[in-house]
Formats: sequence, structure tokens, C-alpha cells
Amino acid sequence: MGLQVCSLNLDDAKKQLYPHGTAGFPCAAYQRLYADRPEHVIPWHWHEELEIAYVVSGTLKFQIPAKSFLLTKGDCIAVNSNVLHGAFAAPEYELQSLVFHPRLITGSSDSAFAIKYLSPLTAHAPFDGYVFNEQEHPLEISCFRQAFEALAQDVPGYEFTVRAALSQICYFLYRHFEPEASSTAEQNPDQIRIRNMLEYIHTHFPEPVTLPDIARAADIGERECLRCFKRNIQLSPMQYLLKYRVMRGADLLLRERGTSISQIALLCGFDSPSHFSKMFRRFYDCSPKEYRYMAEGMFC
Repeated sequence: MGLQVCSLNLDDAKKQLYPHGTAGFPCAAYQRLYADRPEHVIPWHWHEELEIAYVVSGTLKFQIPAKSFLLTKGDCIAVNSNVLHGAFAAPEYELQSLVFHPRLITGSSDSAFAIKYLSPLTAHAPFDGYVFNEQEHPLEISCFRQAFEALAQDVPGYEFTVRAALSQICYFLYRHFEPEASSTAEQNPDQIRIRNMLEYIHTHFPEPVTLPDIARAADIGERECLRCFKRNIQLSPMQYLLKYRVMRGADLLLRERGTSISQIALLCGFDSPSHFSKMFRRFYDCSPKEYRYMAEGMFC
């Protein structure tokens, strides 16, 4: 099967729409080098699939709501199904990841693998993310490496190798969380609130958006809205909104070559092109025009 292109295709709720693998083999391998640049940030997103990522080199800050992990070369992290997550370089890193649907392991929803192991694990709220390191988890990291190489290099029978290796990791996770896995916990209220508020921001960012608007999206007060964002994303709601507008602007600068910078500023919710340029320079250390030129290889 080989490596897939690392690209985030997100809906308004930041759910990833990009298919991982195929219907017959729902697993995909990704590898990419990231640097300390705004366009190399892995934005907050979520997907139905589980994800296991391995740091080939460098250092990154990996985030899930209310938690952050500083991962270095040789570390591996497993992220549960439907959990918001994101990452950025500190200052650069190379990452390999496998994203796979639980049915790759279970086969069907009524199998013993699903009923006894994967369904309790993926529905178990305390399992949001788990970090493996080479000293304490050499077997699990070896399983990831074996699965990744088999899939990336398209070796004969890679399907068997990948399924067996990922099954081993999933069983380890099940055993680790087993004392609490028999009673499925309800989803963390913060996860639901953050998703609702992010969905509102991502849908309405071109419009005038206020803190009360964001708070109402989660049916909470303004103070709790501020606390919820700080707990989970380490930014205030308005800081996140500004960052999101600038990132969307950067994306449009590259995708909409025929659209003027003034038009892009308005499309992204800025009240003037000068305000857009000022905020853009704060995040990208260059003007929107320079950013376009650099992307085209015309600016040095």
C-alpha cells in the first residue's frame, strides 16, 4: 500500500474526512518532517480511527485536551478514537504514524475482539492518550516499527503483519486500562464543550465573533468558557480565534492565487487588510505578500 500523503481534510467540527487506507484495509501510514513554522503545525482535529505516532527524530509538543506531552526521538504515543489532538515542533521533528479503524483488529462489531477488548477500550474515557518510551515499552515500539515498515514498503502479506503488530499494541493498552475498562465512563464534558465551541469558531470565523457567542455554543458562562479553553487548549477563546483566522488566511493565500489580499482579509474575518497584515506578520514573521512569494519560490 505504501505511504499516504499527509494532508488534513477537516469538516467544520474539525473531524478529519480524509480516508485512512481502504474499506478492505482501513489503515494508513504517514511520514513527514515538521519544522517550527506556523504552516507545519498539526492543527486540532479528531477522527474515528485510533492513531499511533512515533518520533523518528527531533522534539515535539503533542496535545490532547487538558494534557500535553513533550515527545523526543524514540517516543511513541497512542491516541484514542474521537479524541481531539494536535502538535507542533520544538523546534523540529520527523514523525511516522499509523491511523487505523478498530475494525482492522476486530473484523466485525460482534466479534470477541470487539466485544471483549476494542469496544471497551475505545469507549473508555480515561484512555485519551498514552505515551510509550523505548526503555519501558521496547516490545510495543518494536511492534509499531514492524507494522509501519511493512505497510510503508508494501511488503508481501503486509496486511497480516500490520494487523498482528497493532493487535499486540491494542492488547497492551487494554491490559493497562483493564481495572476500569469493565464500566464504560461517560465522555469528558470538557471534550464535548471544546468540540462545540471549536465547531462554532470554525463555522463563524468570517463573522464578528465575541466571547459570549463562543460560550453560548457550549451552553456555559463566559468565565467557564475561558477556563475550559485554558485547561484544554492553553489559549483563550479569542486568541484561538485570531490564530485560526490567520491560519485560514495563509491557506487561502496559497490556494486562491487570484484572490487579492484585501479580499482574503475580509473572508477571514479581519476588519481591514492592514489589521490582517499586522496579525499575519506576528504569526508568520513576514507579510501576506511575502508569504505568497516565498511559496512560489520568488522571494529570498
